[in-house]
Amino acid sequence: MQPLSQIEGTFVDVDGRYVIVVGRFNHHVVDSLVEGAVDSLTRHGVDVENIHIVHVPGAWELPLAVKRVLNVMKPDAVIALGAVIRGGTPHFEYVAGGCNTAINHLQLEFDTPVANGVLTVESIEQAIERAGTKAGNKGTEAAMAAMEMVSLLRALPVGDSQ
Repeated sequence: MQPLSQIEGTFVDVDGRYVIVVGRFNHHVVDSLVEGAVDSLTRHGVDVENIHIVHVPGAWELPLAVKRVLNVMKPDAVIALGAVIRGGTPHFEYVAGGCNTAINHLQLEFDTPVANGVLTVESIEQAIERAGTKAGNKGTEAAMAAMEMVSLLRALPVGDSQ
């Protein structure tokens, strides 16, 4: 039996242009996500001059800014960061669901990784845990996913439709 062919991303061939699109709402949590993402990118060799940060009001506005970034800046990857914390109204479901669905559609439409680091949590405590305390830093994790996807896409053949 022949060994299976496997292709996967690494964290070696990750230099490129990265744009971090950040929702300012809940900035006391989101600022830590940005720090984690930037730290992760630079630790893996991405030149700080190739990291751009775009601020939007909140998670709801992320998809439009991500779309413009993909259209105009043509980065190797986008990292979307924000925090949606459940309140006493159904607003949470609309914002979190709409943001996440749109981000996924954009990466497929533009054939460019859009790492989703938007926290959708029940409480401020959970948000803080995911922004660098007990549950790690989801900004770091999003940056790692973005870099791995950049490397993976470079390793995959490009089809005729590209």
